[in-house]
Amino acid sequence: MSLETAIAQKSSMSTVSLSPSPTSQHPHHLSQCSPWLTPIAYFLGEKIVLPGYFGQVAIVGQEHLPHQGPVILAPTHRARWDSIVIPYAAGRSVTGRDLHFMVTSDEVQGLQGWFIRRLGGFAINVRSPSIASLRHGIELLQHEQMMVIYPEGGIFRDRQVHRLKPGLARIALQAEAQTHELGVKIIPVSLYYDPAVPRWRGHVEVAFGPPLSVDTYLPTQENRALTAEEVKSSARYLIEDLAHNLTDLSTTQQQRIETNL
Repeated sequence: MSLETAIAQKSSMSTVSLSPSPTSQHPHHLSQCSPWLTPIAYFLGEKIVLPGYFGQVAIVGQEHLPHQGPVILAPTHRARWDSIVIPYAAGRSVTGRDLHFMVTSDEVQGLQGWFIRRLGGFAINVRSPSIASLRHGIELLQHEQMMVIYPEGGIFRDRQVHRLKPGLARIALQAEAQTHELGVKIIPVSLYYDPAVPRWRGHVEVAFGPPLSVDTYLPTQENRALTAEEVKSSARYLIEDLAHNLTDLSTTQQQRIETNL
């Protein structure tokens, strides 16, 4: 079962099933970034791992990154390196913010899971999602965090933008609808590796595009939970615009890089 299917099923049960619980007024239960592990991880990634492995790490469009307010970074997914490269390009040394990654429950097993959970990652079981796990993404936005969701779902190395899953849009719309003037932004992010399968001393570029304002896609300005049909309809338009912006961003990026090779 995919993420968007899971959200649709949960939403169809009740228009308020994804609303914050009473305890969500206190952010202590949200996914946390360890105060001692996170600075170490960022330092190692920025100063040792990435510059030690790649010959060049380039960043374009950082001016589009908000330093406050609720944000979803929506990157193309090109390699497992993405989750190290994105914090380097948009994390605490750039925006002063730590990132929260939505990952599958399979990725938070064992030692890897121990690190992911302490670096802001939170899991969703897409085969049997709980209401709490779906609500978690909404609550992170309502507490004005910066979250990363890969809208393509899987890793694709052909440098094309593949069909986007609407789960990202539905979470953003629910958060915006339930909190008056929250101001959720979705930022398209394009990653490019040369070669396509990252190798030692290869090149990587991260390009950020202008943000999409989620409130412009709401069917009403009234502060309330959306019906399942409203979520589905609004998400379709939002995901179409995001796909268009990602495609333009990726195309421009490829042309720029290939011209400079």
